[in-house]
Amino acid sequence: MRILVTGAAGSIGRVVTLGLCDRDHEVVGLDLVPEPEGFTGNWHTVDCADADAVDAVFDEERVDGVVHLAGHPGEAALPASLTSHVLTTAALLDACVAHRVSRFVYASSNHAVGRTTRASLADGVLSDDALPRPDTFYGVGKVAAEALMRLYVDRHGLDAVACRIGSFLDEPGSLRALSTWLSPDDCVRMVEAALTAPAPGFAVLYGISNNTRAWWDLEPGRRLGYQPLDDAEAYAGRVAAAESDEAEAAHVGGPFAGEEFYRPALDLR
Repeated sequence: MRILVTGAAGSIGRVVTLGLCDRDHEVVGLDLVPEPEGFTGNWHTVDCADADAVDAVFDEERVDGVVHLAGHPGEAALPASLTSHVLTTAALLDACVAHRVSRFVYASSNHAVGRTTRASLADGVLSDDALPRPDTFYGVGKVAAEALMRLYVDRHGLDAVACRIGSFLDEPGSLRALSTWLSPDDCVRMVEAALTAPAPGFAVLYGISNNTRAWWDLEPGRRLGYQPLDDAEAYAGRVAAAESDEAEAAHVGGPFAGEEFYRPALDLR
């Protein structure tokens, strides 16, 4: 496949770009910054929130699918979060419709359901039928982007997969991450599965590895062909206990559900 990867210069983007190329896909990179050293494919330095610029990329490049990884990775005021996560998604979805690109894969987040209390889960595991319950404005942006994807699937017949990513790290470094870790190799497996699953319509999967202590259900991903191989438990002996462990385990979003993230929606300072 020929894939447009947005946010291709980011931490996940670099891993996904190299991984897809290693699996014989051709990657077109897009980011706010110039291409990283060593990238040899076509590259576009473009803001995904600029719909005209995004459409111009689609005019120039014939692609079979989009992997949308671009977006501010942390908490911000609500307007910035909506621009970063929703308006960018809208620009890309409009371009997909206009240029007949039918596969869209989105880096959503566990923070779309992060305010869910773990005590409320009968078996301790959250699945794809959970109602949205964001823990931050970042999470609100991810929920809204997922809703927009659902609308475009229903209106235009796109196939769109929202990957609710957990803790993308080289290795887990906290007790929570032993449950929420997504390894770099499994991240690539996840994205390729979302790109190649036959006719998923709109689907949600949880972007974690095959963790013994998983808080999220891997079955939705397995239905799409995602077979994670790594397990955070291999690193458990390196993870020291911390005073924050109990608080971070109260909600599936961990510390993002805490009061340190409470702020007015329009606080633009």
